[in-house]
Amino acid sequence: MLTRVSRILEYDKMKEQLKKHTTSTLGDEKVDQLEPMYDFEDVEFHQQSTYEGTKVLRLKGQVQLGGIRDIRASVKRAVIGGMLNEQELLDIASTIHASRRFKTYIEGLVDDEIDVPILQNHVEDIVPLTDAEREIKQSIDENGEVLDSASPQLRSIRQQIRQFESTVRSKLESITRSSNGRKMLSDAIVTIRNERYVLPVKQEYRTHFGGLVHDQSSSGATVFVEPESVVATNNQLREAKSKEAQEIDRILHELSQHIAEYEQELLTQLAIMTEIDFLFAKAFYSRELKAVQPTLNRDGQIDFQKARHPLIPQDEVVPIDVSLGSEYRSLVITGPNTGGKTVSLKTIGLLTLMAQSGLHIPCEEGSEASVFQNVFADIGDEQSIEQNLSTFSSHMTNIVDILDNVDHESLVLFDELGAGTDPTEGAALAISILDHVYDVGARVVATTHYSELKGYAYNRTGVMNASVEFDVETLKPTYRLLIGIPGRSNAFAISERLGLSSDVIEQAKGHINEETNQMETMIQTLEERRQQAEEAWEEAKQIRLEAENLQQDLETKWDQLEQNKDRLLEKQEQKAKEIVDEAKKEAETIISELRDIQKQNPAIKDHELIEKKKRLEQAAPDQERKKKPASKPKKAGQDVKLLPGDEVKVLSLEQKGHIVEQVSDKEYEVQLGIMKMKVPKKDLQYIDRPKPIEKKPLATVRGSQQHVSAELDLRGERYEDAVLRVEKYIDDAVLAGLHQVSIIHGKGTGALRKGVQQFLEKHQNVKNTRLGGSGEGGSGVTVADLK
Repeated sequence: MLTRVSRILEYDKMKEQLKKHTTSTLGDEKVDQLEPMYDFEDVEFHQQSTYEGTKVLRLKGQVQLGGIRDIRASVKRAVIGGMLNEQELLDIASTIHASRRFKTYIEGLVDDEIDVPILQNHVEDIVPLTDAEREIKQSIDENGEVLDSASPQLRSIRQQIRQFESTVRSKLESITRSSNGRKMLSDAIVTIRNERYVLPVKQEYRTHFGGLVHDQSSSGATVFVEPESVVATNNQLREAKSKEAQEIDRILHELSQHIAEYEQELLTQLAIMTEIDFLFAKAFYSRELKAVQPTLNRDGQIDFQKARHPLIPQDEVVPIDVSLGSEYRSLVITGPNTGGKTVSLKTIGLLTLMAQSGLHIPCEEGSEASVFQNVFADIGDEQSIEQNLSTFSSHMTNIVDILDNVDHESLVLFDELGAGTDPTEGAALAISILDHVYDVGARVVATTHYSELKGYAYNRTGVMNASVEFDVETLKPTYRLLIGIPGRSNAFAISERLGLSSDVIEQAKGHINEETNQMETMIQTLEERRQQAEEAWEEAKQIRLEAENLQQDLETKWDQLEQNKDRLLEKQEQKAKEIVDEAKKEAETIISELRDIQKQNPAIKDHELIEKKKRLEQAAPDQERKKKPASKPKKAGQDVKLLPGDEVKVLSLEQKGHIVEQVSDKEYEVQLGIMKMKVPKKDLQYIDRPKPIEKKPLATVRGSQQHVSAELDLRGERYEDAVLRVEKYIDDAVLAGLHQVSIIHGKGTGALRKGVQQFLEKHQNVKNTRLGGSGEGGSGVTVADLK
């Protein structure tokens, strides 16, 4: 059964394609032995081994496998004491070298952390027979000649041979150069007959040189004479060559004995390298077909996406989508002749056999194949002249055999089921056969011409209609497989396109019963809706692609904007730091001058200190700040009664302070930094009044800590404003008796966090700082321990 199915599904032709990628005759033998496997674990293992091969090719491009030879017979002959010739020994050395080289190659992949466990397991059993390889190559050159270095005796013998040859040639060449010699010789050359050096002498001078005649020309005009003067030397030469041959035999026999000692290692290497050759042949074939590793299942489910028949040229094949075994177990394909039904059927069958043979299948990623226990097929004209069977009888004989063996783990393929007999009986028989196979639980795909089977698929659960598409406009099939839509006959449409009279067509339609007309109309409506759905799908797909491209562009531009923003912020921070550093230097100078003034003149005048204080404030960086709109400060005379503690501004001095007490109706004592001075009421501008704090005993205030929060949220603040808030907050927290506080600055660009942490590290009341933990806000919070 398998042999017949292999032939029908062209499994053998596929194997011939696979053979093109082997590198040895052993690999060819392995391909010849290839058959589908039925054990799930075996299929899974060989699929994974093919994947490892494709992985190596993808990452490395190529793999060196040349040099593998079939050395089985040579090794066996060496084991029984036979002597191997030079070429056999070279083949053994070549195989050893190829095995050792591949083992090193795979070990290099492992060192590069490329995961290939199956290949790695293979090469672990390869024993590098370096000594045997070196011994052969030191004795025999690449042309199959035993080298002088093979043994001291051989070197000595060959030196003698060269000396004898030189002597003989020298004597003979002296004859060819003499005047008498040129007259008596047919040609002034030295040649060889019967492995002895001779001269071509004219017939009439054959006795002139003495010696032996070894041969003569076809005309008899020339005889080949070994002159008497070189007979003795030729004898010595021949004896030396005999010794050479004996020494070479001895060397080859010794090498053969050494090879016999490595019988098991050599045969193991050969078996492994045969498997490796086969594995990479599958990998190369997968790359040629642009094939993928299918997902395997035991449930009889097939899902081939964009499946392509491997024997059809890639620039001609039309991919098909096939699903079977999930929502439906039977698929009935209808459509015109030469429309691609049989190709679709063979594609399903051949790809299933390929998957179960450990081969990748020419489909899109995500395709799924099942491991069936039987694959049956009845495809093509199997008429047997010898058995005097008709086409119908031949098909039925095959179908009977299938029905006798089919079970729930089978895939069955029927081509033109029920054809070759009366249409009514053939259709009824086809329906009965499909019902039987379905009841058994097998998965079945059938092609048919019968319109009755279109209705069959609609009336049975677990059965689906399909068709091959036909373009009425071009009168050509598109070879596309349409799942869910039965095929139309298209006879009337084709006839009309070919010019048949419309009257004849209309009359023909009248002979069709109403039920058939309704069926054709329904099919036509389904096709139109399918085409509309496909057009809408393509349009939606294009819109989605454009949206994805637009999103990608926006993300790219957003990333660029963020990078530019970060660069600008970094630049501004650097500039601000330089300004602040300069201001600090100026401030330190001013403070130093103030201290010197106080030391020199304790009775310093107020206006001098005010001038220095003003200079200190002016040393601060003059940076524009975005502030929230605030209500305009009011002057003291604008219905605001000033109270002790109110924050005010002395207009004439452009200085801020707070009211100490009211001296008179028109004058107030104001605290300006370290100075107190009396200021007229009209020169004061009201700014703010602090909220009253409920007076409590000190122990109660510090114990409750209710008026100062343990957290300060700075998110959204500018750096300068944030530092001022932190400074005031730390002072309040210390007065409130808090030992630990949390400053919430957020993550953002990190500029605010960095500034806050730098300020806290220098603050005299802060013991140490750290970022918040996993439950404290992480890097968006800085926790400070207070002294």
